[in-house]
Amino acid sequence: MTPILDADDLAFRDEVRAFLRERLTPDLVRATRLNTSVFSEHDVCMRWHRALHARGWVAPAWPVEHGGTGWPLVRRWIWETELSRAGAPPLSPMGLRMAGPVIMRFGTAEQRAHYLPRMLSGEDTWCQGYSEPGSGSDLASLSTRAVRDGDHYVVDGTKIWTTHAHHANRMFALVRTGADSARRQDGISFLLIDMASPGITVRPIRSASGDHEVNQVFFDGVRVPVADRVGDEGQGWTVAKYLLEFERGGAIAAARLRAALERLVALAERRGLLEDPDLALAMSAVEVDVDALEATELRVMATMQVGQNPGGLVSSMLKLRWSEIQQSITRLGVRLLGADALAWETGRPMHDGASAAGLDDEARPLVAQYLNARAYTIFGGSSEIQREIVAREVLG
Repeated sequence: MTPILDADDLAFRDEVRAFLRERLTPDLVRATRLNTSVFSEHDVCMRWHRALHARGWVAPAWPVEHGGTGWPLVRRWIWETELSRAGAPPLSPMGLRMAGPVIMRFGTAEQRAHYLPRMLSGEDTWCQGYSEPGSGSDLASLSTRAVRDGDHYVVDGTKIWTTHAHHANRMFALVRTGADSARRQDGISFLLIDMASPGITVRPIRSASGDHEVNQVFFDGVRVPVADRVGDEGQGWTVAKYLLEFERGGAIAAARLRAALERLVALAERRGLLEDPDLALAMSAVEVDVDALEATELRVMATMQVGQNPGGLVSSMLKLRWSEIQQSITRLGVRLLGADALAWETGRPMHDGASAAGLDDEARPLVAQYLNARAYTIFGGSSEIQREIVAREVLG
């Protein structure tokens, strides 16, 4: 689906293209192409973040009163499409797409005044403290506890699979502040935690793809000001559900998926594989899936444009589909490599060095991307959980 563009929209598209030609350097494009993770490398992400902030375009989805662009739906679609076509690095969603909307909705005036400008500038880099050992998809069973001590909470426990915690200086976290009850969602609060606080230890976890992007974070008597609680005490589950709607359904994924598929088509052409009817059918099926996802995303953005949040049902549908389509694309990539898929690139990040296996830049990251993508249908709520939400909302 392509929205109908009027003269003003076409002029905006030209403005975006001119900006990208000027500020999106070839080394950033190459680093993005060789990235094996769902997130950009931290230094790459921050370089691009600062360039967008200087132009005032770092938060297209934010309202103008909080420093966003206030762009209508069509311009956000143009923006995301042009970024994807140009090969720009994706920004970290932790602050701009997740913590930011939550603070706008549930935060105090002081929290909004302090944290939102720092998200826009990149001064604060955020990570998410949700999952724990034994409390992932069953998030309500979390056990990290925060005990009130005057004007502070004292936090003890651990979080796991914490993406970029080794880079972040802030974490938004769910902790248990109330007594145990029959309803496990009760007694959970939402805290903003300074990662430089005494008592925090970050330990790296190396993934199957060879990347260090996730960590386990330990809290040993960490003091967090009560002023850094978002929402009322015990309201954390409500806050978290609101945030998850933006994590699962607040972005435009189809444009980047389409760009990734187009790169595979070009690779297949160079390798003389496009005449394979089975491969052509598989690529066409993925293209149809991307088209359907894009249509749904445009409907969601139209809802958000009039001030509504995405909603649990459609957010789960989007998360389910983009993660599975991404996995389909990475499977196609490994299929195209053939015997070259047996080669293993050890260097991380890949853009820092040449290929150890003699592969070109289009082929080098495909195996690691395939392995990394196995987690896409787990994080942010597993596909099984998303299907359960969809079934419950549709069937009752």
